[in-house]
Amino acid sequence: MRVRPAGTGRRQQQPTSRRLAVLCLCRRDRDGSVVQVHIDRLIHGSSLAGPDRQLAVMLVRGVLRQQQFLDAVIARFSSVPPGKMKPLTLMALRVGVYQLFFLDRIPASAAVNETVKVLRAEKQPRWLINFVNGVLRTVARQRASLPGPDVAGKNGTPILNHPDWLLRRWRARYGPERAEEICRQNNLEPPLTLRVNTRLISREALADRCRSAGHEVRNGSYAPDALILESGAGAIANLPGFAEGFFQVQGEAAQLATLLLAPFAAGRSYLDACAGLGGKTGHLAQLLPAGAELTAVEPDPRRFALLGENLRRLGADGNITLFNGGLDEFAQSGGKRFDAILVDAPCSGTGVIRRHPDIRWNRQEDDLRSYQRQQGLLLHAAASLLAPGGILVYATCSLEPEENQQVIAAFRKTHSGFTPADCRDFLPPAAGRLIAANGCFYPTPADGLDGFFAARLEYISS
Repeated sequence: MRVRPAGTGRRQQQPTSRRLAVLCLCRRDRDGSVVQVHIDRLIHGSSLAGPDRQLAVMLVRGVLRQQQFLDAVIARFSSVPPGKMKPLTLMALRVGVYQLFFLDRIPASAAVNETVKVLRAEKQPRWLINFVNGVLRTVARQRASLPGPDVAGKNGTPILNHPDWLLRRWRARYGPERAEEICRQNNLEPPLTLRVNTRLISREALADRCRSAGHEVRNGSYAPDALILESGAGAIANLPGFAEGFFQVQGEAAQLATLLLAPFAAGRSYLDACAGLGGKTGHLAQLLPAGAELTAVEPDPRRFALLGENLRRLGADGNITLFNGGLDEFAQSGGKRFDAILVDAPCSGTGVIRRHPDIRWNRQEDDLRSYQRQQGLLLHAAASLLAPGGILVYATCSLEPEENQQVIAAFRKTHSGFTPADCRDFLPPAAGRLIAANGCFYPTPADGLDGFFAARLEYISS
């Protein structure tokens, strides 16, 4: 009798791009959490090679961007409605159909066969494997004659891949055409936007380094330090200049919002009240001259650690005071007043759906009031830290009035000394078209940027 050593047995299945994508989508469906958590654990934490990890991430994000359209295709060829399927079956079908419609570089046979292998690896019954295989092969045969997302809806209308409550709000506010354009932009993979660290390198020099490495780049349309890499940039850490701190990933809208804290002068003090991972903190450090003071506040321990790491990589950690705690706690820790404060408040994120496609499925309309209460408290705390004559900039990456205009209106009712300024006066001329009638900075994805809101309030008197 042959004795098998302990710990051995059936060979463990190796991870594949499709398998990890399907499992990632299943976990997000199960717990409703942010999909990036599962991407980091399952995909980035796997043994997949770089290109295979990129494909897995692309499949996850692509399915979330096109979910309603994919389900419409599945429903057309399945005897079981998508809503009645088990999550593993549905996610495998979505991943397969997404490849067939949106990834032309993958042969149809590979898209079908590799997706079906996921179900075998997950030890699904043969009848179910045959069912999924049959649906995908039928779609593959007929895809050339099937309508695309723009005409696949009822009576030839577009399938916009957004929940009804969000579509209803945007159509009422922006009109049907602009609302649909926002949705279409959200359903595309966005380009990668960098903010060049001009303390260390010029935008032109970094662009040359990127081109030498084979990347297609162009200058941003609005922000003076923005450099845009077209799709296929690969892993951020492998881009030229990452280790040297030559850039930070940051959208143009976020870069422009930081400029609203001007003037940037020696002897003045600045506070980033909701620093997060440090995108705007790093930008402020880049803009401030010697002799200016910068403080950043972040309550979450994990984000606070990453904030420090990001600032060190940029070479910006030496002149910044970091506080790991909430803004209220910071306000009670000392009597310092600041000349300019940025409140980049936590929000629903409906302006950055194209970068975080699961937001559209994770949010509910009732969430907006909860965010609004939190935002109002942050503004109130920030106001207590502002010196007379100071500047308070309130910003979100939301498109919703409850989190933007209504927050500012409620704040001014209880803080009469704050006067709104026209953001147009503090941004590059090209950004003038992104300013709303009330003087607030208010781009949408239809403008080619992330959706954003920012208001500049000047503290005249109490």
